[in-house]
Amino acid sequence: MSSAVEAGVIDPPPGPRPPLGRILELEEVDTDLYIGRSHNDAAQRIYGGQAVAQALVAAGRTVTPERRIHSLHGHFIHPGNPGAPVLYHVERVRDGGSFTTRSVRATQAGATIFLLTASFQRRERGFSHQARDTSAPPPEELPTFEESVDPAYLAGTTWLPHLRANIAVDFRFPEEYPRVANSRGEARPPRQRAWVRTTERLAADPLIQAAGFAYTSDLFLLSSALPPHAVTIDEPGMQLASLDHSVWLHEEFRSDEWHLYEQEGLWTGGGRGLARGHLYDRSGVLVASTMQEGLLRLRK
Repeated sequence: MSSAVEAGVIDPPPGPRPPLGRILELEEVDTDLYIGRSHNDAAQRIYGGQAVAQALVAAGRTVTPERRIHSLHGHFIHPGNPGAPVLYHVERVRDGGSFTTRSVRATQAGATIFLLTASFQRRERGFSHQARDTSAPPPEELPTFEESVDPAYLAGTTWLPHLRANIAVDFRFPEEYPRVANSRGEARPPRQRAWVRTTERLAADPLIQAAGFAYTSDLFLLSSALPPHAVTIDEPGMQLASLDHSVWLHEEFRSDEWHLYEQEGLWTGGGRGLARGHLYDRSGVLVASTMQEGLLRLRK
């Protein structure tokens, strides 16, 4: 591991990045009631992964540390305002012999913006297998995104500076990012993958590391359904928004270290799209899976 990573600095791009460590530090204001903040007033709306991550932290703060998060399921109700705090109301649904269930309602100005159900499990041993294997060049051998694309494309794009300024995730693509091909009017299969990690070193607390991936997991996922249609989310008239989001955590891992995130757009229709993701560590072990349905509507 490089000294830069050990110092907590990971591929710093130009300009500030959202302070993810602070974002995940919720304030407890009452029993089962927490406040989360964006620390990024310049954003137009709260990034979906932030709502997922903060809701997970709120739920986890009401669970004994011996039980670890294994699945979460969320629904995005309304866009959140990054300039205002978010209240996270936790309901203690069940404390069983092996599993603990929590529900979380995130509100702003009295309106619900996000709902989460999270399940925690007492550690135990069981069967072990995975259906897929994967491999890719290690991230250290790959260029940064800015180094991998035509400077003319980079000069004309507006999405990358916005993403860099508002989402605290580093990424490197083993292959050409399909969005670049789509911008040339070329269709691609509904698959994409990237090495991902949080931009800063996070606390070793397993809950914070899991929340780090919950934050990361929303990045790019729904857009994996667009490559066959040769359009990008910048297309005039395109509406793209997450509707629901699920994460299953199979192993404990550090979200501030590189993992390979493979994404596949399974289906589009009726103004919606469905995508799934698989997260692998460097040795090819599947450590997490994701699913997301979202609005994909093109109005000419």
